[in-house]
Amino acid sequence: MAPADQVYDYLVIGIGSGGIASARRAAKHGAKVIAVESARMGGTCVNVGCVPKKVTWNAAAIAETFKDARHYGFEGFEEPTFNWQYFKNKRDAYVKRLNGIYENNLNKDSIDHVKGRATFIAKDEVKVALESGGTQRIKAKHILIATGGRPKIPDIPGKELCIDSDGFFDLKTQPKSIATSGAGYIGVEMSGMLHALGSKVHFFIRGQKLLRTFDPMIQDTVTKEYERQGTKLYKGSQITKVEDIGNGFKRVTYQETESGNESTIEVEQVLFAVGRTPEIEDLRIRDLGIKLNDMNHIMVDKYQNTSIPNIYAIGDVSDSGFELTPVAIAAGRRLSDRLFGGNPDARLEYSNIPSVVFAHPEIGAIGLTEPQARHQYGDQVTIYKTEFTAMYYAMMDAGDKGPTAYKIICVGPEEKIVGLHILGTASSEILQGFSVAIKMGATKRDFDNCVAIHPVSAEELVTMT
Repeated sequence: MAPADQVYDYLVIGIGSGGIASARRAAKHGAKVIAVESARMGGTCVNVGCVPKKVTWNAAAIAETFKDARHYGFEGFEEPTFNWQYFKNKRDAYVKRLNGIYENNLNKDSIDHVKGRATFIAKDEVKVALESGGTQRIKAKHILIATGGRPKIPDIPGKELCIDSDGFFDLKTQPKSIATSGAGYIGVEMSGMLHALGSKVHFFIRGQKLLRTFDPMIQDTVTKEYERQGTKLYKGSQITKVEDIGNGFKRVTYQETESGNESTIEVEQVLFAVGRTPEIEDLRIRDLGIKLNDMNHIMVDKYQNTSIPNIYAIGDVSDSGFELTPVAIAAGRRLSDRLFGGNPDARLEYSNIPSVVFAHPEIGAIGLTEPQARHQYGDQVTIYKTEFTAMYYAMMDAGDKGPTAYKIICVGPEEKIVGLHILGTASSEILQGFSVAIKMGATKRDFDNCVAIHPVSAEELVTMT
């Protein structure tokens, strides 16, 4: 319990990755900090995002390795069994340990923290409905909103029968069959993991391709690969109704966008991954006059300032455009450096931020897509790209080989690299290193001057002509 009779330097609402990073950095600068959280510490990333997602992806990758093993002469792995309940229990225990680490870190940095839902009652004061009962008022000179977002399910008949991406991690048993909806990275990741682990996946997308905000090469390649692997892809379709038909099954009605024709399938589960909503309702920030965009994200400037001078926002609740944990962490730390560390110009530079999709196979991207580059730079753009079969698949039959596809986007006579898009094994690890070079302003010649490591897929990035 935090003392009720003092004014804090910094109040952080939301103890997710971004919130705790900003709180701890402020405390290290000597600020008196208090943090408020209404759920489990760690926010989306730790509890229902990056962490349990990557652990599940690891399990899916192992399942794929079992399938590949026979091509290398291993026997006895043709039909491995997967104990979903055992795996879930271990994953949950890991997440719970991380929750405890978050709380220990707050205590270690002498940050007061309370459990409850915060509501603004003035621009420098909130009232917290405490989880333990009662309320507590907290005043602070500076207030950070880092409450993140929550997944949404379309308002269709039977929506209460469906789960969202949070609910995916609550599944006590693995569905033998599932309908998934959402062509973004969450839908692609969860559909891919479930398929690799043996579920029959019916994947519904409104358009014709997956990952519509990514480079066209990525869209084309990952869409074809999911179909090759056996995911049932329903292009140009959307789920319009879900009914419980008993015996653990649900009837899903879907409509084809162009023709309007309706059809049905029967599955055990229905999962929507069609976007997220900022977590702002209880805060009542509209009463303060904080400006929101059309999607109810808090509008911020390049320094994370909202329309009220002493209130700031970072992460998924803001309109920064990057719903990525490392972005929230970086923005939160730089904000505290600016407010309490004597660095008035500290801010996150939002250009050239790398991101990864843990699809099957992995996808990595940094910088501009080809259409974006051509729109911005016209005929100054030069494209280098290659598609090939990684050496890992050399031992496999033609129908079992996965794709690798790389694209480098350059601008101007010096061929400065403004975009890099990669799909294939280990893309996440590959991209991290190459992102440093691109952030430093690397050119195609810099890549060419780097001696290749052989034999690895990434050598293609420094030998491409």
